[in-house]
Amino acid sequence: MAPDGQTRARRPTLKAVAEAAGVSLSTASLVFSGRGPVADTTAARVRAAARDLGYAGPDPVASSLRHGRTGTVAVVVEGRLLHAFRDPFAVALLDGLAQELDEAATAMLLVAQRPEDPASAVGRLALNAVDAVAFALCGPRDNPVVAHLAGRGIPMVGAGAPVDPRVVQLLVDDRGASAGAARHLAALGHRRVAHVAMPLSPGAVTGRAGPAEVAHAAYPDSRDRALGFADVFGARAPLAQAALPDVAEGAAAARLLLDVPADERPTAVVAQSDLLAVGVVRAAGALGLRVPADLSVTGFDGVELPWFDAVLTTVVQPAEAKGRRLGAMVLALARGEQVADAELPLSLRVGTTSGPPPGSAAPPRPGRSG
Repeated sequence: MAPDGQTRARRPTLKAVAEAAGVSLSTASLVFSGRGPVADTTAARVRAAARDLGYAGPDPVASSLRHGRTGTVAVVVEGRLLHAFRDPFAVALLDGLAQELDEAATAMLLVAQRPEDPASAVGRLALNAVDAVAFALCGPRDNPVVAHLAGRGIPMVGAGAPVDPRVVQLLVDDRGASAGAARHLAALGHRRVAHVAMPLSPGAVTGRAGPAEVAHAAYPDSRDRALGFADVFGARAPLAQAALPDVAEGAAAARLLLDVPADERPTAVVAQSDLLAVGVVRAAGALGLRVPADLSVTGFDGVELPWFDAVLTTVVQPAEAKGRRLGAMVLALARGEQVADAELPLSLRVGTTSGPPPGSAAPPRPGRSG
């Protein structure tokens, strides 16, 4: 009974619509699903009957109970979505993922996870029925969401994190690719080389960091890129981490490394993202340094930067293709299929921001390498 003592009106059913339109239940279902051929006149008759009865469409909850699927995939993104939407790599990856889900008529639920309180995302996910979850933009090695989702039997795919056997991974060789960028600079003759890292752990502030911070880093991609740099130039080479992987924080981190006496200043900087690398270039310009004549700079990601007036030397990570691959993997998991870990190849693109150190003869420029 309704609170006022009157009988609550029943929700119109698809069966009632079919009877009013004079068609079978399966024909009416095809009209609303759009998954089969129905004559235009018949479809119009069904829709008219639905309007007359006040039928708004199939009940998604009932449909999910019948089919055992919700048609929704959750995508967990650490930090504010604002920061992700300002990052061209994140936008391209999420776009690729969304394309793949859209082609499968699957909705995407974005869930922002606060670094200072990652467990809060558990409560938000607990309120939503989803078929699978993707951790699309890496994130911390350990994540309290994993145990919650595993307990519900929800399959998960990650882009390198969380590191857990219950999470299928789409990996890239962050360490090897970062070492490749460092070897490119070493081949050009650079010996004093510094590193600008993405945040190594939640709550990071822009500032100098050392081997201890790298060893205990919570973010696998930041740690591995720092280790790849150290494989070439040593663990004691100057390193600064940025509070956010954006241009402003990249410039702030770079200034800590560059605003020193000339005989201590690095002749090159390896940055862990393209936005950080642009920040390094801007900091160099503010200090009167020319790129690449006075300072060489490399990035990571290979994103489109139409507003940047140089061609960045960078590790190319195909963002849209990575998103589509993640989408295909998470859809397969949602269908109950077995999915194995996979790896995407990376490559080094040599642009106009790297050259020999000041005062040296230019060696032959290396070509594109893996």
